[in-house]
Amino acid sequence: MSTLDSAIDPTSPGYAANRAALLERLAELDAALDQARAGGGEKYVSRHHARGKLLPRERIELLVDADSPFLELSPVAAFGTDFPVGASVVTGIGVVEGVECLIVANDPTVRGGAVNPWSLAKTRRAGEIALANRLPMVNLVESAGADLPTQAEIFIPGGRVFRDLTRLSAAGIPTVSVVFGNATAGGAYVPGMSDHVIMIRDRSQVYLAGPPLVKMATGEVTDDESLGGAEMHAGTSGLADYLAEDERDGIRLARQCVRRLNWRKQGPLPRSAVPQPPKYDPEELLGITSADLKVPFDPREVLARILDGSDFDEFKPAYGNALVTGWGELHGYPVGVLANARGVLFSEEAQKAAQFIQLANAADTPLIFLQNTTGYMVGTEYEQRGIIKHGALMINAVSNSTVPHLTVNLGASYGAGNYGMCGRAYEPRFLFTWPNAKSAVMGPAQLAGVLSIVARQAAAARGRDYDEESDAAMRMMVEQQIESQSGALFLSGRLYDDGVIDPRDTRTVLGLCLSAIHSGPVKGADGYGIFRM
Repeated sequence: MSTLDSAIDPTSPGYAANRAALLERLAELDAALDQARAGGGEKYVSRHHARGKLLPRERIELLVDADSPFLELSPVAAFGTDFPVGASVVTGIGVVEGVECLIVANDPTVRGGAVNPWSLAKTRRAGEIALANRLPMVNLVESAGADLPTQAEIFIPGGRVFRDLTRLSAAGIPTVSVVFGNATAGGAYVPGMSDHVIMIRDRSQVYLAGPPLVKMATGEVTDDESLGGAEMHAGTSGLADYLAEDERDGIRLARQCVRRLNWRKQGPLPRSAVPQPPKYDPEELLGITSADLKVPFDPREVLARILDGSDFDEFKPAYGNALVTGWGELHGYPVGVLANARGVLFSEEAQKAAQFIQLANAADTPLIFLQNTTGYMVGTEYEQRGIIKHGALMINAVSNSTVPHLTVNLGASYGAGNYGMCGRAYEPRFLFTWPNAKSAVMGPAQLAGVLSIVARQAAAARGRDYDEESDAAMRMMVEQQIESQSGALFLSGRLYDDGVIDPRDTRTVLGLCLSAIHSGPVKGADGYGIFRM
């Protein structure tokens, strides 16, 4: 392999400015994460603890192996909406008895753990990740059911959560549920459709309708324990497989269930049990990207700080050099890399990418996409040279590639470049974003300018004078709107990625994802659609 060199100067003014700008974005991220971790606020957290109950992250900490990492997913879901940040549920990947599991934990301090549109979307995304990567799923259940004021938005799509649980089981992927409190109405089907169910004496209550609704519907007067208590389900209905004495005992039994799964990974092991760290300090990742996304940077500087030994074998380095492609290893796993070196993708870059993706599939090698693109080049010359069919060539290859894809947006991700570089619509196994990154149809100034040109042409066609003052106001309003709606936290709040990450954690996050991916088989595509040449 070829060891990457670095030209970064941490003492330069440009580096200092870049670092300061990124630290500001990281402070915003930390504030949002603090909101998510705060749950329903001190009042409800204290009340929950006073009842002898653990918080969702406390339950997760006891569930996962000691000193093992937990990769939280979609932590700022619902940011910028009318719902609490975090969306009343915690999801992520953790190691339980040596087995990587997808963990979903309701947060009962937030509206009783009721399911709103964003918690539904977050839970469904967790199910997608479990199925795609063959990860056993552990549900830590305590939810009041549907958030009734938003029932119109969640009732129909909500049924997919239960469908997804059964599909995991059908695919041979185990599901475990520990019920810590209420699992009411539709929520009762989470344990009902799980392979292994643990309930807690005098705590768990699982029923399709609580005592008040039963009385209204049938006239029957009953109590919580007779209707859906843990002892009843363990001894009478048979819904509970194990009866725990308290929360910690329930978590112990969950770990016992996972230990008895006899679970085996299907993907290849890392080439090296102790991979070499990068030769350059990951702290320097804070000073590589500019606050001005128009300023390009060399993605090799990023690769030098995330790849094992900073080793990278570049593919076609002299051809289509606005896109860097090549081979390396990350935490011992072989990977292929596609990284934007300059924002625009030309025909050469698109053709180079398509070939490289085919090679990665032929070698059963996962792909990492590092986005920083403004899209495919436009203009008469480029249209005549075939930019559409060449861009389609690249998108075809991305669409039909079956090796796992990991995507990180380092800066800009605009237009069809987002598609060609495996944006959310192209279903990468995982997608993360740096806090400085933006994504939209196009940049704010370009979008506002296009609207201005169209409005001018419309006025001219009608023979009317054009109002320059209104045009300036419109452009300013549109630019501000697109600027706010293309930011990392805004997009992550709507689950367009799996989390905004500190750039310094990029290697660790990708390593955890690669390990999770290899729980299932890693196999390249056998065929593609028609390539227009």
